[in-house]
Amino acid sequence: MKNLLLALIVVFTFYNVSAQTSTYNDLLQKHVTENGIVDYKAFKKDEAKLDSYISYLEKTSPNDSWSENKQKAFWINAYNAYTIKIILDNYPLKSIMDIKKNGKTAWKIPFAKVGGKTYTLDHIEHEILRKKLFDPRIHVGVNCASGSCPKLGNIAFTEENIDTTLEKLMKEFVNDSSRNKISTKRIQISSIFDWFKEDFTKNGSVIDYLNKYSDTEIKNSAKTSYLKYDWSLNGK
Repeated sequence: MKNLLLALIVVFTFYNVSAQTSTYNDLLQKHVTENGIVDYKAFKKDEAKLDSYISYLEKTSPNDSWSENKQKAFWINAYNAYTIKIILDNYPLKSIMDIKKNGKTAWKIPFAKVGGKTYTLDHIEHEILRKKLFDPRIHVGVNCASGSCPKLGNIAFTEENIDTTLEKLMKEFVNDSSRNKISTKRIQISSIFDWFKEDFTKNGSVIDYLNKYSDTEIKNSAKTSYLKYDWSLNGK
């Protein structure tokens, strides 16, 4: 009887996770283009469905029994869902930089509830994703709702798709000429590669990392500069 009860709990938990992730996935498919442009006005009309997903996040506590990919997918989805939520709560606006509360920016406001605890976006990104679940590709997974940010993918991350999806998003980001201008002897690249240089240089230089994804081979001696970041909203 005990084993049956345990099996039922596992099945119910899996179903609940899948159902809630499917709800979030449907929202992304409906309101985010292939190029990562978000229709926040239309998203606002579907906010009740987003709130349903957020309610699931509030009640769910990821733990070490989850695979690393499952934890990573969960936390990136949570980061992006709460970013969309704070944009909708302040919509219309021109930039996420316009959001301030008690002198704190959007990333430092404690409002993201997960598993009964309240986090800031910064804590999720820097303390959980970058420290505990380290992967340089996290930087194309989490989305800051801005023009220069790697595009917001229009599918939810799952334990099964996260590796291939992050790989795809990183390749698209590196070769996106609106975000990185790459030639053999000169590169003008996103400030992300400067701000988080330590994440991209664990096994070589930034150029070594870029060459894993770049369609154009970059020489080690290439002149490097960083592009000005566009903080305008990634919306229609």
